[in-house]
Amino acid sequence: MSSNKLAWTWRVKEECLEEYVAMHLNPWPEILEEHSKAGISNYSIFQNGNQFFYCYECEDSKAAFDYIAKSDACNRWNAITSKMVEGSFDFNDEVPMQPLREVFYLK
Repeated sequence: MSSNKLAWTWRVKEECLEEYVAMHLNPWPEILEEHSKAGISNYSIFQNGNQFFYCYECEDSKAAFDYIAKSDACNRWNAITSKMVEGSFDFNDEVPMQPLREVFYLK
C-alpha cells in the first residue's frame, strides 16, 4: 500500500506549547511559499495536548527535504521550532523525522 502522503508525530515541550501553536496559527508567508515550492501540499497539523500529528502530500519527499534544507527561511523557522519539540526539524539531518507507516488509505 502506498500513497504520496507522509505523516509523523512529535511532542512539543509543555513550556513551549503556547508559542508553538501561535507560530503555526500565523505562519510566516515565506514558509508557506517555500513548502509549496518544495512540492508539499495538503499539509495539516493536528494537536492532542502536547502531541502533534503532521501529514502532507508530496510526490518526492527526498527532493522536498533537500529543497527545505537549503531554504534560509525554513532554516530560520526550524531553528526556533526545533527547540520546542522533542525531536528535530533540521532537514539537514539525514533523517529529520521518523515517518509513520501507512496501514490504511481510502482514495
